[in-house]
Amino acid sequence: MNKFVLVVCLGITLVACNSKFSAIIKSSDYEYKYKMAEQYFVNKNYQQAQLLFEDLAPYIKGTARYEDLFYKLAYSYYYQKDYVNAENLFKTFTETFPSSIRTEECDYMRAYAYFNQSPKVELDQTNTNKALSLLQAFINTHPASPRVKEANELMDKCREKLELKEFKSAELYYDLGYYKAAAICFANLSENFPDSRKADSYKLLVIKSYFKYAEYSFEEKQQERYEKVVLECADFLERFTESKLKEEVSKYKSQSINFIKSIKNEQTKKAI
Repeated sequence: MNKFVLVVCLGITLVACNSKFSAIIKSSDYEYKYKMAEQYFVNKNYQQAQLLFEDLAPYIKGTARYEDLFYKLAYSYYYQKDYVNAENLFKTFTETFPSSIRTEECDYMRAYAYFNQSPKVELDQTNTNKALSLLQAFINTHPASPRVKEANELMDKCREKLELKEFKSAELYYDLGYYKAAAICFANLSENFPDSRKADSYKLLVIKSYFKYAEYSFEEKQQERYEKVVLECADFLERFTESKLKEEVSKYKSQSINFIKSIKNEQTKKAI
């Protein structure tokens, strides 16, 4: 079969499918329409299923079928990757059917829909923070759920993204030579993620930033700024007793102490 014949065949098939669906959605036989909506959903034709479920909803509302229809409508949006509408429908499901055996699942899926809206690290992380909050709320509400393990894993991924976002911001300040701002950002990073595997690295970057800040300062400001480096080094050595970075930190501490001594000696000479 050549390409032209194949395209023609596909076109005919598409027209036939569209014509069939158009006839279904225009039908006044709601039992038939419901049966076809179920069939489309099972066959993963989620757009058609969604349109039929939405068309049927006003007629099904208040009946025993409504819960199942609403549940599948939410998933029809989710499987089309329309996470905004899916999240809203999962939320509405939990509010409309609070006693349903599916409420726990929909509570989780609401948070997961937000997780799927989490953007690249470089972009605004509002949805990542929202996902984090909803996942924590899910764990608090359903502590015995088998999905708690998955929720914790998703929360770890959210934290890793937020941590990387903060790191890149601090790193940019450092690369641009704004060392005081970099030091503050790295310090915030260390405080915001105290359990991070890189916590000692962040503290070292605080020290490096303050050292650079002192190094490029006016002479009259250098002593107090090197003293700040010494304090940060002492804090590091107290907090991270097993860190492999201790030797490097000790060098910054020694260099800073030597600079302070040198500055004091110069001040003494000038005073004589």
